[in-house]
Amino acid sequence: MQDFLKNFSLEGKVAWVTGASYGLGLAYAVAFAQSGAKVVFNDINQDLVDKGIAEYEKQGIKAYGAVCDVTKEDQVQKFVADVEKEVGTIDILVNNAGIIKRIPMVDMTVDQWQQVIDVDLTGPFICAKAVLPAMIAKKSGKIINACSMMSEFGRETVSAYAAAKGGLKMLTRNICSEYGQYNIQCNAIGPGYIATPQTAPLREKQADGSMNPFDRFIRSKTPAQRWGKTEDLMGLAVFLASPASDFINGQVVYIDGGISAYIGQDPNNLDPSKFEDIDESQAQ
Repeated sequence: MQDFLKNFSLEGKVAWVTGASYGLGLAYAVAFAQSGAKVVFNDINQDLVDKGIAEYEKQGIKAYGAVCDVTKEDQVQKFVADVEKEVGTIDILVNNAGIIKRIPMVDMTVDQWQQVIDVDLTGPFICAKAVLPAMIAKKSGKIINACSMMSEFGRETVSAYAAAKGGLKMLTRNICSEYGQYNIQCNAIGPGYIATPQTAPLREKQADGSMNPFDRFIRSKTPAQRWGKTEDLMGLAVFLASPASDFINGQVVYIDGGISAYIGQDPNNLDPSKFEDIDESQAQ
């Protein structure tokens, strides 16, 4: 049993999580560090990088962070080269950086559409392309893409995001298809609705003290009747980054409390008194 559990260790590995100054990316990186990996991350500006480094230090983690725009191939190639020099060859890549623009399709400009596609789909392509040669040479590597429930479902106002995440699902499968022969696994995590500072406005009480309609809607569609926590994603991230998942490839695993398996119930039938409270101060 002891030898089997070693398969979940990331000791000696270098893990790069894009956009990991806060939120889900930070949670993935913390999980990797706690499992023995050296953490590196990038973000779009120095303020965010500094914020991330301070948060890692607060948790006792020494992380390497630098400014890098995942949509700029020259910046990504330089970042990877610098990491190899300063920390070591990247063993694990998590394509976490992403944006969403909630705009009705007929009102969305082509530039707005393209920005979402560039960050959410082209960025992962550029980052994967940058780390794959070293992984091929070592015959070992893990790439984890941040997909979404929008990889499978449509929803109003998120046409560009859904298109990008659907494309990322297929990029995940194609990396598996092309590079599985080199013992490289590419899988994806599909989070459901997670309690983070970015989603906090969707859970705010109304002026009269009643539930936010969107909060009620999400709980009615989720068998667990709660929002996810960042901690809910950490175990799967470590598993997909570890040798324990070496024969799992090209898959998207949804962490959504069962929402993708459930047709839902009438939101008016929910009993808020039974809900687990969310400590917004702890939401990363």
